[in-house]
Amino acid sequence: MAVTTTPVDDGVIDGFGEGLHGELLRPDDPNYDDARAIWNGMIDRYPALIVRAMGVSDVIAAVTFAREQELVLAVRGGGHNIAGNAVCDDGLMLDLSAMRSVRVDPAEQTARVEPGATLADVDQETQAFGLATPLGINSTTGIAGLTLGGGFGWITRKYGMTVDNLRSVDVVTADGELRHASEAEHPDLFWGIRGGGGNFGVVTAFEFDLHEVGPEVLAGMVVYHGADAPEVLRHVRDFNETAPDESTVWMVLRKAPPLPFLPERVHGEDVVVVVPFYAGDIADGEAVLAPVREYGEPIADTVGPVQYAAFQQAFDPLLTEGARNYWKSHNFSAISDDAIDTIVDYARDLPTPLSEIFFGQLGGAMGRVPADATAFPHRDAAYGMNVHTRWEDPAMDDECIAWSREFFDAMAPYATGGVYVNFISEDEGEENLAYGENQDRLAEIKAAYDPENLFRMNQNVEPAR
Repeated sequence: MAVTTTPVDDGVIDGFGEGLHGELLRPDDPNYDDARAIWNGMIDRYPALIVRAMGVSDVIAAVTFAREQELVLAVRGGGHNIAGNAVCDDGLMLDLSAMRSVRVDPAEQTARVEPGATLADVDQETQAFGLATPLGINSTTGIAGLTLGGGFGWITRKYGMTVDNLRSVDVVTADGELRHASEAEHPDLFWGIRGGGGNFGVVTAFEFDLHEVGPEVLAGMVVYHGADAPEVLRHVRDFNETAPDESTVWMVLRKAPPLPFLPERVHGEDVVVVVPFYAGDIADGEAVLAPVREYGEPIADTVGPVQYAAFQQAFDPLLTEGARNYWKSHNFSAISDDAIDTIVDYARDLPTPLSEIFFGQLGGAMGRVPADATAFPHRDAAYGMNVHTRWEDPAMDDECIAWSREFFDAMAPYATGGVYVNFISEDEGEENLAYGENQDRLAEIKAAYDPENLFRMNQNVEPAR
């Protein structure tokens, strides 16, 4: 175990811990290792102190203590962030995972959500009223990190991004003050929070608009042999160009996992998984999605009426915690034939059976929001690509990372030059691609609310000088 140190006197730490409603952990505490573990198995860091907050007062106390004692501060929501910024070496880790309440107002169609909640927590409560807000595709993802980076999923084309449905936040800023930010109060801070990551403070409550979705939707998977990939990808691309906002069709290239609806003979073989989703009347969806389902000779077709909350968890078994992960990302305004040829070539050479390449269809309502309306700038993206490189053996680190970077470089000529901030694995200058044309304004807001860059364990925006 790594040695963790802090320049803070033990007596001062003891006094700090006594004032908390939650728990203060140090390296010799029995729950310390569990508390510092996060989703990406590559991240192995040892904070000197872990605060397991129970409420806003604990958040204020932790932020103030870290600032006054000049400690590195890491903030954990769901702990799902690929880069591992939820945990630091030697400093203070603020763990919000116990703050996970979701309060729905069905009459106003809003939800107030605490920062430790996961997507599954939100879906559980909102779907009790047949309501939802656009979220991601893995239910164990934390609502805080997803939202702060932008947030997109199955109903984004119909209802916009997660940040487009954010009404307000309560946020503890670097000075230890709790502020309410919305279009009417601290609008500059509210603008920056909607896509600027964790740069501006610790959000202790999110208020979302909700929409009528489900409880039953039309969704599922159509699986093809990998040899059919060039034709399948072109067909889906062409279908998507004129599809209505209610329709969302994603494409995934990977080795066939041992799922019960796939014949055992194809397990481990190259496959293309087409994932259609329809956010509307199921009968209408059957007609709209028919050209996707009727194409070619699929191995399996699971598309049908399904509970929305259940489909939100459909990919959880492929994204379990503990594996080693390294991701790369691009945005695309279109997918050319040459881009498809490159995709197929690299998909044949995936470094591990756990790895996959996915293309999430975007556009629709998301694309009709001006690029400067929120900190999230990439409104021109018709697709977001994520390379999920996953493996278990640490000896494969160099090989898997090198493959990911090579594929990223090979796809760059076809991409917009932007990336999704939540898909960045490490600090390689990609934060400049993530914030794009909004970078300068973000730096000015950072200077106003966090001039000393206390919140720097993120895809960091340095304060304007």
